[in-house]
Amino acid sequence: MRVLITGGSGFTGQYLSNQLTQAGHEVKSLASNLSELNDLEVELGNFKPNSVVHLAGISSVLHKSANDFYNVNLIGTRNLLSAIASSRSSIDSIILASTAHIYDTNHNGPISETGAVNPGSDYAVSKYAMERMAKLWSESLPIVVTRPFNYTGVGQTTNFVIPKIVSHFKNKELEIQLGNTSLFREFGDVRDVADIYAMMVERPPIGEVFNICTGQYHKLDDIIKLCSEISLHQLNVKTNADFLRPGEPEKVFGDCSKLTKYFPEIQFRGMHSTLSWMFNDI
Repeated sequence: MRVLITGGSGFTGQYLSNQLTQAGHEVKSLASNLSELNDLEVELGNFKPNSVVHLAGISSVLHKSANDFYNVNLIGTRNLLSAIASSRSSIDSIILASTAHIYDTNHNGPISETGAVNPGSDYAVSKYAMERMAKLWSESLPIVVTRPFNYTGVGQTTNFVIPKIVSHFKNKELEIQLGNTSLFREFGDVRDVADIYAMMVERPPIGEVFNICTGQYHKLDDIIKLCSEISLHQLNVKTNADFLRPGEPEKVFGDCSKLTKYFPEIQFRGMHSTLSWMFNDI
């Protein structure tokens, strides 16, 4: 199978590329800019993929330019779908990465795919708009939408909280500045996420929306303690008001029951396994 990955050199894309290549698929990372429709049409027409996994986008909520979210996440995705439609490829699946940030998180309990939507940032709004736009193509293109919750691993930048914490411990720093560390959040493993995307490429559940999550959650304070145990280093945690977000919910985690029903072979790695891997990577 020929698989085209947008964002193939990014954090998740690298793991997925390796996973699919090892499984015997012909994998190509998109070279064209999502803003250049003509280039997209030529590249897709030449490669003629059987599956497209769309991972490229502005993924950090803290990204400074609001326009970038819409230009890349919304307009860029529309250009991609338009180019796919005109490429006349034998497309079996198009997997679009949205985000769990679109959900209303002001409630207790796991969030399912039918949970209330209330995007609270330009990033989240751009992704939800992308989902709605993609519905315009639902009759003509085999689209699957994913809504990943937080996940981490080797190669994720220190703009994200877990790599930041791990980096401070590995470098034997004396102090780290964080926001509210008493919050509970889900933190999956990028290797598991790559496995899930690979399963979707091989057995695409067309027309469906899936949370990508584990259903587990962890308190940041507990993750810091676990990092201390693994590294045998103590770190003084200071609260930085700039990192605090008013009205943040205490607990956010996903309902993975739909995902595991479709793909019962999924096995999620635990937090200790993920952190140990991040500490031992050279």
